[in-house]
Amino acid sequence: MVGIAAITAALIILLSAFNGIEKMIEELYSEYDTDITIRPEVGKTFNERQIDIEKLESIDGVINYTRAVEEVVILKHEKKWVNAKMIGIDSSFLNITNMSKHMIDGDPTVKADTTFELISLMEEYDDEPEDTLITIQHYGVIGAGLLDKLDGYIPENVGHETIICYVPKRKIKIGFGKNPFRTNTIRVSGRMNYNREVNSENFVVPIDFAKELMLYDDHISAIYVDVDPTYDNESVRDDIKELIGSEFVVKTNFEKNELIYKTSRSEKLIVLFILLFIFILAAFNLVASLTMLFVEKLDNIETMQSFGANRKFIFNIFFFEGLLIAGKGILFGALAGYLICFLQLKFSLLTMPNSAGDAFPIAISWVDGVLIISMVTILSVLFSYFPVKYLIYKNVKSVNS
Repeated sequence: MVGIAAITAALIILLSAFNGIEKMIEELYSEYDTDITIRPEVGKTFNERQIDIEKLESIDGVINYTRAVEEVVILKHEKKWVNAKMIGIDSSFLNITNMSKHMIDGDPTVKADTTFELISLMEEYDDEPEDTLITIQHYGVIGAGLLDKLDGYIPENVGHETIICYVPKRKIKIGFGKNPFRTNTIRVSGRMNYNREVNSENFVVPIDFAKELMLYDDHISAIYVDVDPTYDNESVRDDIKELIGSEFVVKTNFEKNELIYKTSRSEKLIVLFILLFIFILAAFNLVASLTMLFVEKLDNIETMQSFGANRKFIFNIFFFEGLLIAGKGILFGALAGYLICFLQLKFSLLTMPNSAGDAFPIAISWVDGVLIISMVTILSVLFSYFPVKYLIYKNVKSVNS
């Protein structure tokens, strides 16, 4: 009974833990990766006028979108240089990705401030201003790990950090004395924290800044689409495909991170099968207990037969004894498993390593609970039925003789 209870509890706890990990992965990736992404079938960019945005917005389930320009750039801060993935986006991207929830410090701001300065060109007898200088200052949000690589930080009194972006010039022959990069300065208004990949690589900037740096006019790299949670992403994806045609690749967030999700689910199935195998091994204790009980009661069985007990009556006695042992183990194991899960949710008994004290994720699924209890019950019935059937067949006949 103790063995069956321990394995039942372990099944519930471990599957709840895998559910928690899977949910955490979905939150980390799905919040930053929009529900649907549209990219060109051929090439790196496309003319944004190729897609009718008004018709795209009118598709049932589409609630928001943002244009995107993506490019690998070099960032410089003082004497530090790092590679980064620059993503130029519209301000709607901040709401789509719920960025305010994922800020470590600073503000989730992607904007461009315009400053007008009057310049006096002083001549001998003229002190009137003759020109106006227009300065546009852009702000972006950087991955927490990426800013650490640059040895940068966001001072509270200033509210931003300044870095320089370098991007290779297109269609240029590199020669001695020529600068192969286009550069521009941008202020970092905040640090974001989603997952390791985003934190160490991504730099979100205004799309105007990215277009200016890349010398793009109407060209963009992708369109990110946000879907209403009440709609199915796959059905909305199919509607978008029908609208924009075969020149574009349309993927859901699951399809973009298919390997991650499939790996998580495969690990869950593997653990389930391993624990069920261990449960089968533990069930042999049930077989041993029933066998010992049967051997001890052989004299009693002979007495019952002398009073007219038949094989079926004797079989039911030992069969239901096995079910009682297994049933108690399953019941106590299920209660213990769910109790531990609730304690973890309430008091965070176990924390994840290298996570600044974050609790290990647990997600209780009643569907998994029904599946586990059903499977261990079926195995318990089998391990009670066949051993008792064999013992009756082999021993009761000899008693009758």
